[in-house]
Amino acid sequence: MSELLDWLQFVLSPQMINGLSIGVAVILMALGLTIIFGLLDVINMAHGEFYALGAYLAFALLSAGLPFWWALALVPLAMLAVGYLTERLLIQRVFNSGDRHTLTLLLTLGLGIVMEDALKILFGANPLRVEAPISGATEMLGLFFPNYRLFLMAFGATLIAAVWLVVFRTQLGAMVRAAAFDRNMAGSLGVPVARVYAATFAFGVALAGLSGVLLAPIYSVFPTMGRDFVLMAFSVVIVGGMGSIKGAVVAGLILTQIQSISSLYISPVWSDPLLFSIMVLVLMWRPQGLFGKLGHA
Repeated sequence: MSELLDWLQFVLSPQMINGLSIGVAVILMALGLTIIFGLLDVINMAHGEFYALGAYLAFALLSAGLPFWWALALVPLAMLAVGYLTERLLIQRVFNSGDRHTLTLLLTLGLGIVMEDALKILFGANPLRVEAPISGATEMLGLFFPNYRLFLMAFGATLIAAVWLVVFRTQLGAMVRAAAFDRNMAGSLGVPVARVYAATFAFGVALAGLSGVLLAPIYSVFPTMGRDFVLMAFSVVIVGGMGSIKGAVVAGLILTQIQSISSLYISPVWSDPLLFSIMVLVLMWRPQGLFGKLGHA
């Protein structure tokens, strides 16, 4: 009985809970990356800046007097519009070119640099603070866990399940998967491929912005906040498998827990090198990732 209690205390330790709470936000961001890649075959290098933009929009709405819950609802809607316009006005212009992989990568990289500088001009370079909408802590097994992190875990898990249901259990998801499998065949069957592409890119951007809103009360909001976080999201996508939703979820949970536990028992300095070492090993021994497929086109 004591061994079971010790195991439960380890599983429910603050470090594990922190890892899970951050993990669901990382998974949401990684889902946006992997959905965009899975359908458009585009690596969105501006994904971290979209995450930062979501956090800044939340800060702006809160500064205007709106409650956090309004920001949680309005920011993803705004990011949908931003993502849709980005795909229509920028991505689509180079998407059908012969070397679209290089062009879209450079285009989104340049877009990310412009967005980062724009955030510095508009909000300044100093970190900004967003207060958590839920205060206090809940006691479990003699340990106290911040209520906002518990909310983040529950809310994030619900959203991840909702994304899976939309992609695999709805007519819209079927059109998205059909367009990803064979664009020409889907178009001949009446699927509005161009609009599906734009909507998918917008949805991925909205997930990045939503992650920014959810993590704004945990981290400070600053212009370069997307750089480190997007590296974590890319690691999740690579380890899980490019284009695999299941892979993003599994890899996100594993990597964030490894980062959290290594920070506690080894050193925070070694947590990121450890994660990137795992990513390199996966690329060496299983380049398609845990659940990806070779030869993705």
